[in-house]
Amino acid sequence: MQELQGFVEDIVFENQDNGYMVAKIKDKNRIITIVGFIPYITEGQNLKLKGEWVVHKQFGKQFKVESCEEITPDTVLGIERYLASGIVSGIGPVTAKKIVAKFKEKSLDILDNDIEKLKEIEGIGKKKIETIKSSYEKQREVRNIMIFFQQYGVTANQCVKIHKKYGVNSINKVRKNPYILTEDISGIGFKTADKIAKSLGIEADSPFRIQSGITYIINQFCALGNTYMPMDKLKKQAIDILCVKEEEIERNIYVSVSENKLKIEEAYNNKCVFNLPYYYCELGVTRKILMLSLNEYKDLKIDIEKEIGIFEKSNSITFAPSQKEAIKGAFDNGVEVITGGPGTGKTTIINCITDIFEKANMRVFMAAPTGRAAKRMSESTGREAKTIHRLLEMGIGEDREGLFSKSEDTPLECDVIIIDEASMIDIMLMHSLLKAISLGTRLIIVGDVDQLPSVGPGNVLRDLIDSRCVKIVRLKDIFRQSKESMIIVNAHKINSGEMPLLNKKDKDFYFIECEDPNKISDTLIDLCNKRLPKFNKKWDKKKHIQILSPMRKGILGINNLNVHLQEILNPKDKDKKEISFKDTIFRVGDKVMQIKNNYTLKWTRKYSELEKDGVGVFNGDVGYIEDVDEEKKTITVLFDEDKRVVYEDLYLDEIDLAYAVTIHKSQGSEFPVVIIPMFMGPPLLMNRNLLYTGITRAKKLVVLVGSLKATSFMISNNKSFERFSLLKWRIVNVIENGLSSENNDNN
Repeated sequence: MQELQGFVEDIVFENQDNGYMVAKIKDKNRIITIVGFIPYITEGQNLKLKGEWVVHKQFGKQFKVESCEEITPDTVLGIERYLASGIVSGIGPVTAKKIVAKFKEKSLDILDNDIEKLKEIEGIGKKKIETIKSSYEKQREVRNIMIFFQQYGVTANQCVKIHKKYGVNSINKVRKNPYILTEDISGIGFKTADKIAKSLGIEADSPFRIQSGITYIINQFCALGNTYMPMDKLKKQAIDILCVKEEEIERNIYVSVSENKLKIEEAYNNKCVFNLPYYYCELGVTRKILMLSLNEYKDLKIDIEKEIGIFEKSNSITFAPSQKEAIKGAFDNGVEVITGGPGTGKTTIINCITDIFEKANMRVFMAAPTGRAAKRMSESTGREAKTIHRLLEMGIGEDREGLFSKSEDTPLECDVIIIDEASMIDIMLMHSLLKAISLGTRLIIVGDVDQLPSVGPGNVLRDLIDSRCVKIVRLKDIFRQSKESMIIVNAHKINSGEMPLLNKKDKDFYFIECEDPNKISDTLIDLCNKRLPKFNKKWDKKKHIQILSPMRKGILGINNLNVHLQEILNPKDKDKKEISFKDTIFRVGDKVMQIKNNYTLKWTRKYSELEKDGVGVFNGDVGYIEDVDEEKKTITVLFDEDKRVVYEDLYLDEIDLAYAVTIHKSQGSEFPVVIIPMFMGPPLLMNRNLLYTGITRAKKLVVLVGSLKATSFMISNNKSFERFSLLKWRIVNVIENGLSSENNDNN
């Protein structure tokens, strides 16, 4: 490995995501091109570089940098040049000259240790000193962090996130526990953290390493939708990843339990290992749902039959017996779950229930898990509906995570709460919601249990239904007008394991048979770009037509489809600003989706009469890029037509192009037109549940494109990834033990 030293003359190219640089440095009397992952360098810096000479086919001889160290200048001329480079905000060439004229060789020492002395220089006041101090300290901190972490393959973008998360103590904090990076910094896995730990002298059989690895493995397993991990699965994965003996794994699991870091529950003849948050959430949901369901509610003195008749007459409808049962159940029970597929009248039932409660002067709150679902609920009921996060008045805690104002001490002030799209509610959100409901408040939970479960951990809706702890009403009758829609008819057929009726004339459900993946892809693009907009001129290519795919990868996965759809639907144009991030180009006009919950992102409104600003953008929110600032590397996204979010480059990995999205990410949304590619994939993924969820996202038209064999396979395949949750077990256990105690007392 060779060494070079020189001043940075010019930054030719900089990738702010991964820190890759092409720059020119002056080494003695020659100008050298350097390339590599070089952290935070700026023109004027004096660098000591280690690396190797390489020859590029196009650009010739270059120095490929392996490591980089800044040499602080010690001459007056060097210090002035360094400060004048713009590396410190608030100091330009004129101010740099003044500082060096005053303090000479001690100038940098003044910046490091006695910055208030800059007041002695004319033109530098308190405000400017604060700017200089903040910039100098941040630049030094981030550069030190990058120098420390770059050797482990941590990207520049991740280094900035580390600094933002841990601040000035970032390196010391990671030295104490490298494994916290796997929990706090997206994109850093156990192998990277383990590499850092090894370099710091942490032995492979260290209890600290093993316990951190166990926590990481459980977290990864829960990220798939589980609330716990079976002991046998945990031990097997831990042996593979940590490369230590089973006895060591088991011993450290029980040490973590004894230190109250993990919990073990024995259920279904298995040992179930929990990280604490999900354990306490399951306990909390079990306790509160039973308290609400067993609580005595005052008789409202309402003639329900009469009120149902009035609603039927005024809306020219006739409720089926199961629909009447659902309406009555809302008044006879503290908690009720109403489940049913499309066209079974869930919205009409909500309207009837709400009408009757409001006529009795009772206050009704409505909410749904996502912004889109809440907006649809509001449009279909004519009443305000909020996201559950907004209902609970979410703010930001000291750890910059979501924090709800509404809880046991400050409950929701209402008589009835109706929650729609409940299949999307995970165990954490359900726990937060129930904590904010006081005894005496009725809770009505509405959702389609046959749709995909929540993205987050838990299987809440199904567990509540299967536990039979509350009033359950299953809606199976399809409203007369809904029977005219083949989308609804075929959704119920698919859910029953039957092949759908295809290509009925003048209907809303079509199948285009095609076996070759490339031809399927071409057909999808042609449908979006030409055929469907020509068929109905009111359909906007980007807003009204949505491709839903089962997968992210492959020719028919959303990653590949989005690249091609962007080229066709929002092509490159000299008048459209754009920036690149990793392998994605974000361009003004692009349709994008938030792919993880971010409780700290701020948003503003310009036109809405609702609140003018707030925080929180959530997994599955869809918007359009309104502006790109190429210099600041930021993009502005407009969500829900009037909710603006400015994304700094730090958060660009949280959004993705959304011309095509996975069926999982489409939950809670509705689109006028849905197109789904049909192809063979992993059996556990290509199942009935997934297809049913996809087609029920469509309001006006469904087009399936692909293989009939794949379609038939998905419909017949009723298997899916098993979700590990103990909510049903806990509820049933409490009920059975309670009943047994009562029986013993009576005897």
